[in-house]
Amino acid sequence: MRRIKISIKMKIRLALLCMLLICTGKLWSQEKVLGAIPMIGDEAPSFTAETTLGPLDFPADYGRKWKIIFSHPRDFTPVCSTEILTLAHMQDEFDNLNVKIVIVSTDTLSYHFMWKKALEEIAFKDNSPVKINFPMVDDKNFSISRQYGMLHLPASTSKDVRGVFIINPQNKIEAIYFYPMNIGRNMEEIKRTVIALQTAGKGKDRLLTPANWQLGDDLLVPQYPYTDKQLKENPGLKNNYYNVGPFMWYKKAETLSENNP
Repeated sequence: MRRIKISIKMKIRLALLCMLLICTGKLWSQEKVLGAIPMIGDEAPSFTAETTLGPLDFPADYGRKWKIIFSHPRDFTPVCSTEILTLAHMQDEFDNLNVKIVIVSTDTLSYHFMWKKALEEIAFKDNSPVKINFPMVDDKNFSISRQYGMLHLPASTSKDVRGVFIINPQNKIEAIYFYPMNIGRNMEEIKRTVIALQTAGKGKDRLLTPANWQLGDDLLVPQYPYTDKQLKENPGLKNNYYNVGPFMWYKKAETLSENNP
């Protein structure tokens, strides 16, 4: 047989091609197992599941409400327990914001029921025991965890990290947080984010919230709405807007409801 001579350059190219195929295969298999993370602005992936409050068709069952999906690693773990109890004591606050809470983990429904019962008997931080009125979702098949990219390598392929997805009434993802398994989430910050999103989205203006914004603070305007000359000539405008330096324009919080019904 006639031998085919392969040059050194050709060997290098073939070796690189093989490495590329192997790496691509690994990435594809990891994405298939772990799932891609939906991005801000994406439609929130829908799912049906069994929960501690019965069957859930998400997001259809919540209509035009805000939703927050919280993922957690395991039932009966200390950090997760503090988070669920904190949320349980904040249920009225989230209800007042028109927010529905959904808890997801890869544990079974039977474990959820046992954990829920145990948590409802605990007097947490000098508070009386409280009923948990939000659903805890059975995701033992990892279906939801994959859809939302909650399984992170190298942390785990079977336990969710602490994910947070804030979803608006149009079922678009507005904000995403991911915390490691050993660090509890700041529920007040998550509530603040919802309030900021709801406040900045009021009316026709596309407003922004500055660093450390709290309800009642003034909001930023994304573009320079008026010149200094226009503000001086129109006292009404000056009652609504002001600038701090040449590129930070603010809209006064007290005028928000008046001008943005």
